[in-house]
Amino acid sequence: MSKNVLVIGSGGREHAITWKISQSPLVKSIYAAPGSYAIQQVAKAQNVDLNVKDFKAISKFCKDNQVSLVIVGPEDPLANGIADALTHDGVPVFGPPKDGARIEYDKDWAKAFMDKHGIPTARWKSFKNGNEAKKFINSADFPALVVKASGLAAGKGVVVAASKQEACAAVDEIQSRFGTAGETVVIEELLTGEEVSVLAFCDGNTVKPMLPAQDHKRIFDNDKGPNTGGMGAYCPCPLLDPPQLDFVKKNVLQRAVEGFKKDKIKFVGVLYAGLMLTPGGPKVLEFNCRFGDPETEVILPLLDSDLYTVMSACCTGSLDKVDLCWKSGLHAVGVVMASRGYPETSSKGQVITRIDDVNVRTNHVVFHCGTALKDKLVTNGGRVLIAVALAPQLALAAAQATKACDVIQFDGKQFRRDIAQKGISRAILDSGKLTYKASGVDITAGNDLVSHIKPLAKSTNRSGVMGSLGGFGGLFDTKAAGFRDPLLVSGTDGVGTKLKIAQEMGIHDTIGIDLVAMCVNDVLAHGAEPLFFLDYFACGSLDVKVAKEVVSGVAEGCRQAGCSLIGGETAEMPDMYPPGEYDVAGFAVGAVERDQLMPRIASIQPGDVILALPSSGVHSNGFSLVRKIMKLAGVSYRDKAPFSKTGKTFGEELLTPTKLYVKSVIPAVKTGKVKAFAHITGGGLTENIPRVLPENLGVELDAERWQIPEVFAWLATAGGVNQAEMLRTFNCGVGGILVVDPKDEAEITKLVSSHGAVKIGQVVKKSDDQVIVKNFSKVMEIRMKPFVPTLVTKIANKMRIGVLISGSGTNLQALIDGTQTADLGAEIVLVISNKDNVEGLRRAERANIPTKVISHKAYPNREDFDRALHNELVYAGVELICLAGFMRILTGEFTAKWKGKLINIHPALLPLFKGTHAQKQALEAGVRISGCTVHFVEEAVDGGHIITQEAVPIELDDTEETLTERIKTAEHKAFPRALEWVAKGKVRIGEDNKLVWKL
Repeated sequence: MSKNVLVIGSGGREHAITWKISQSPLVKSIYAAPGSYAIQQVAKAQNVDLNVKDFKAISKFCKDNQVSLVIVGPEDPLANGIADALTHDGVPVFGPPKDGARIEYDKDWAKAFMDKHGIPTARWKSFKNGNEAKKFINSADFPALVVKASGLAAGKGVVVAASKQEACAAVDEIQSRFGTAGETVVIEELLTGEEVSVLAFCDGNTVKPMLPAQDHKRIFDNDKGPNTGGMGAYCPCPLLDPPQLDFVKKNVLQRAVEGFKKDKIKFVGVLYAGLMLTPGGPKVLEFNCRFGDPETEVILPLLDSDLYTVMSACCTGSLDKVDLCWKSGLHAVGVVMASRGYPETSSKGQVITRIDDVNVRTNHVVFHCGTALKDKLVTNGGRVLIAVALAPQLALAAAQATKACDVIQFDGKQFRRDIAQKGISRAILDSGKLTYKASGVDITAGNDLVSHIKPLAKSTNRSGVMGSLGGFGGLFDTKAAGFRDPLLVSGTDGVGTKLKIAQEMGIHDTIGIDLVAMCVNDVLAHGAEPLFFLDYFACGSLDVKVAKEVVSGVAEGCRQAGCSLIGGETAEMPDMYPPGEYDVAGFAVGAVERDQLMPRIASIQPGDVILALPSSGVHSNGFSLVRKIMKLAGVSYRDKAPFSKTGKTFGEELLTPTKLYVKSVIPAVKTGKVKAFAHITGGGLTENIPRVLPENLGVELDAERWQIPEVFAWLATAGGVNQAEMLRTFNCGVGGILVVDPKDEAEITKLVSSHGAVKIGQVVKKSDDQVIVKNFSKVMEIRMKPFVPTLVTKIANKMRIGVLISGSGTNLQALIDGTQTADLGAEIVLVISNKDNVEGLRRAERANIPTKVISHKAYPNREDFDRALHNELVYAGVELICLAGFMRILTGEFTAKWKGKLINIHPALLPLFKGTHAQKQALEAGVRISGCTVHFVEEAVDGGHIITQEAVPIELDDTEETLTERIKTAEHKAFPRALEWVAKGKVRIGEDNKLVWKL
């Protein structure tokens, strides 16, 4: 550690740079000119009194203090030639020379540079004469509505006009307001899309992009109000996908560097590309010659590489030998807090409080943009602070950063509450963690089961049986069996856990329609017209009213399908089903002429058209995941559904019956021009369409061509379900597809027009994926956007939980599972163990929960140990402590501090059998029932108010070990339940030391 660094600047960007570079073991001292009070609080850092415009004085200071690297934050010194002067004197500078900085300070030159070197950008023209500029605005053959000051204008010299009149007014304003910076105005084409920033390290030859970020320029939520220097940012930005980022690196960043070389400019430092993601691909809005602000504050916390090493490599031309490493599985969101009146004015001298309450939280940091110390910390600029939070999910990071701004106080503060919400939908679709398997349904295991069953089914074959398991229906050749005429096609199915919703809502007449549709639509996949149907109704105790409603739905389904209900079975089995529960199954048989049997796989070829028949909603598959998401969202089936257009409840919307397609598809099949029909059932689009395709062919679908019902957008947002899981679990708005020759498209479309059929894609040669769905993320993002604010608010309101453990952490796992897969109103933010290398720590680490080991052996007494625990919990912002197998007795001092905020689980029904070996005590006492108790903790061992209990019968042959294992199972139910009650305020200790219930 021997290197000295000088940072030029004083804002949030420079604070972040200083903070990050101080983490380098190579750096001994950091000087900041002029610096700030906050920068000086960074380890190794001190402010120095230097005039940043006096380059000779800076050069002398660097030589006198053996500065090995100068980092220039703002653009003004670079535009004035600081890098040229210091480099001339032998001082390494991270920042480009004046002619390189021209890419930012002269937008006229920059646009010409882009055109010259083939860098994609908006069409444009520059003017010194305002009248000529206005003529161009009114006559251009493109929307010339973006007006820019060519020179530096502190990030405020751009007007995106809504009309030509407004653009002409902007010309006058810029030329009168910004002096020499506004003498030349650049008029640009208005591009549409999302703006994304890609910053890159550059050594003059090699360019290495950082993670993409997105800035939020407007002062108010939903991009309303005037432009600012930036009200917040997040990183990485998922709106720029990997292929687009690769395009940007090759066609923007690398071309810029090659252009600099051709123009004899050695560009060293950060090259900042402000991009618009247009329908035609990324285009450059502007280049900057330095770190962006506030992008820097969210990019650098994610950088794992040594920043000093990277910057030094840029200065020595050896960037190609440095690997840029980033923290995996984390998102950073920064929310700027501005002073009253910003951006027109700023209010200075307002006292700022509670910054430390945020800084002590895990994965939180507050950078100072405009503060000063005048006895107390006060505001000293327009943008005052930026609160940054890091979290595994973008939505969680956004919620935490926004909540941090609620904590920090100063008079007149203003901040946006929607930072990062543009990217949350895409982040969920790209990397959401919840899967169908997590809800209890394993598609892969199901496929394995089918493979196991196939040879068993084959062993029962008799003459007439055709094909094997795995198709949409079983085939039977009546001629081969001694009959004549058609082939018979059979299908059987149920409606899955959609039944649970029907039973909870007390709505039973739609389930019968679903049952018929699931069977008949499968039979239809072979071109068969359904002939007859049989149902099976099983229950524990027959409720005639319910059974009538179910069967009436079956009859309605048969009428819609044009088949007869010829019989069925009602099974009453008291030992099989609890009261109020039932199950159903259906069986359909259809017939198809031999020459019309589908799918006609051999006839399918590239270029064939895919027609979609819209679904009515979720239909009858994926309901295990739907119900899991309902739990996560903390809503009931009787709550009003936010995606309902008619004010229906969740239950009513989700019970919308599955569509039947028979009466329009069969006439189309009889033309002989339909090559295949696929029922989009369990497995979604990606699993079902391949069932009717040759192995060497696939399909390419365009999600912009069909209507995706809002229910799927809500499910993705509330559950955090990624796009791949959505497409392989749900129908996503497509209940069935037909494959037809292009020349037959119009005729077949007309025949199935009653279902709103629409062309959504075509057959193509198979690539890596047999089903490619384009623009799914794009369409879903728009539909998910209305549900994102509720998601962020919900996350922000979760109680922060600390868990104390000593061992394997099985109860900790129950709490982790509960908080991550259901709405308990709580988030585990820290796990502390008094023992190192225990399984409980690894459980927390696997769940991306911060851990800490505080050994009681390192402290002379219990009091000091408990104080260390207390300080660590407070530091992490913990609001409630759960003891999960923590084998230490806490002092009265500790329990008093956390009264009403400390709960424990004990393996007995308190007040019986307190202390250790509770199970042994219960067996020796001869009681016939034991269990577990969750209670608030008092100083007395296993004292405190009881929150909940779970009973466990004691069997005659129980041992201490067997009873312990059964009680553990009960604990895994009781502890999450108690945590939810406390976190949601359903139970607390009142001022009179009695329990207060609000269940």
